[in-house]
Amino acid sequence: MRHSGRMYFVGLDLAWGEKNRTGVAVVDADGRLLHVSSVQDDASIEDAVAPYVSGDCLVAIDAPLIVTNPTGYRPCERALNHDFQRFEAGARPAYTGRPEFGDPRGARIATALTLDMNPASSAARRAIEVYPHPATVALFGLPQTLKYKRGAFEVRQRELLQLMTLIEGLDTASPRLRVNHNVSWVELRKRVAAATRPGQLDRDEDPVDAVLCAYVALYSYHRPEDVTLYGDFATGYILTPTLPPDLAPTPRRPAVPAADADELRERVAHVAALLDAAQLGLAEIRRQLEDEQ
Repeated sequence: MRHSGRMYFVGLDLAWGEKNRTGVAVVDADGRLLHVSSVQDDASIEDAVAPYVSGDCLVAIDAPLIVTNPTGYRPCERALNHDFQRFEAGARPAYTGRPEFGDPRGARIATALTLDMNPASSAARRAIEVYPHPATVALFGLPQTLKYKRGAFEVRQRELLQLMTLIEGLDTASPRLRVNHNVSWVELRKRVAAATRPGQLDRDEDPVDAVLCAYVALYSYHRPEDVTLYGDFATGYILTPTLPPDLAPTPRRPAVPAADADELRERVAHVAALLDAAQLGLAEIRRQLEDEQ
């Protein structure tokens, strides 16, 4: 079924490979959540969004779209980290030396959907790269990111429910986001509240992030003066709501000297790559165990 004559805002919390699931969300121009789900392979993603991207649309993808650097951080990641790292919302490095970024999945999907990835474009059908962590800090005034990705199960569950509550509170924001009457969202919240295993949270955090991505697209459309574009089309970019100038992070320990900090950043980049690979493997093992139960 196609929806013609309207603009849609799509969010994809895109897994870097097809073994893990991708969250999908769609919001209309009035902020109504129309669709939220979790799918897996590229064809399933394209099928899920097809009814909403044949006409005017803005697709916000949480995954690198443009990667040209062979090692280290992209310029956009360095710039974003300068503002958001102190809120624990920094980006991990994407570089062509990693197999998943030699041909970025996000760019493949955007190309398959014939979406323009240039953030400066005025095309009617576009895709942009976004990142939920800094978006939560900027939108909700958080002193640090919510810890629903990794860590103790009880902490992850509590933090994910808190994020869902904050998203529901956008019903009174500008622009407005209306999720509370969407049946799939209500069921998603119930599943998160009733979860008893980490794998269940792994499954359900993706659609929540996708809703946030869709809202960032809606927000950037209605409030272009209140978003910041880090980087550029040539070397890669990330678009996010602008960090409030008076927002302070949770107090941290004294800063590391600059020389030591450079060395630590390179070590963090290496460890982050290892963690990403381990996380992909762990999620696959959990999924196999749950399938056997």
